[in-house]
Amino acid sequence: MKHPLTSDELERWYARYNDRTFVGADPVGFVHAFDNPDDCQVAGLVASCLAYGRVAQISSIVSRVLAVMGPSPAAFIRSTPQKDFLPLVCNMGHRFCKGNDIASLLTAAKRLVIEYGSLEAAFCSNLSPGHETVLPAMASFAQKLIAAGFDSPNHLVPAVSRGSACKRLNLYLRWMARNDNIDVGIWKSVSPAQLIIPLDIHMHRQCLAFGLTKRKAADMKTALEVTAAFRRFAPQDPVRYDFAITRRSMEQQGGKPHAVS
Repeated sequence: MKHPLTSDELERWYARYNDRTFVGADPVGFVHAFDNPDDCQVAGLVASCLAYGRVAQISSIVSRVLAVMGPSPAAFIRSTPQKDFLPLVCNMGHRFCKGNDIASLLTAAKRLVIEYGSLEAAFCSNLSPGHETVLPAMASFAQKLIAAGFDSPNHLVPAVSRGSACKRLNLYLRWMARNDNIDVGIWKSVSPAQLIIPLDIHMHRQCLAFGLTKRKAADMKTALEVTAAFRRFAPQDPVRYDFAITRRSMEQQGGKPHAVS
């Protein structure tokens, strides 16, 4: 049965869950562990790229990678020779992600930071204020990561051109561009109005139940359709309710964190 949403209802959910105490094991917690914006965006890229599978598994692998990177992930990326990445992470793995995949991610991040000055600058080099969404810049950013040495399969770099919903990359952008008690909002060059909902199978089910989409595939077309629906409630911040809806769904399931797709 569909549950049509109202603005008042969404705002009540937002008011309840826009609270750091609800972060728990959510990967955004790794971003909050750092104060320096450069560290936040590097840690956020690592955490978001690895945010698939069961929550406990995500927490374990991200913790291990960040432990290797030390107190300043940004300084680690800049100062560590590229050849040293693989030996440091070669024994790490996360489902079908291996140590060489993680080393490729660190290599790509290093090259982009060196070339552009920051991950934000790399992303925004192809972002225009006239773009309705971040999709063009997102496609370019994924290609930049691949060109910079990220030769891993698409389970870490999304296939934007193939219609992937790009859930984890959109999650990263939500963390970086929005600013409230959950999202750190350190990327000032990306407007929250341009963000796309981080759509996974769980959020897709919720959106089907809310009548925000009828599409059966959790792909980019559906993500854009759902984002447009949320834009009617929050034109300048269409992903405003993403965290609240996710946490509410978890509470309805007894508070047990579900797997992240």
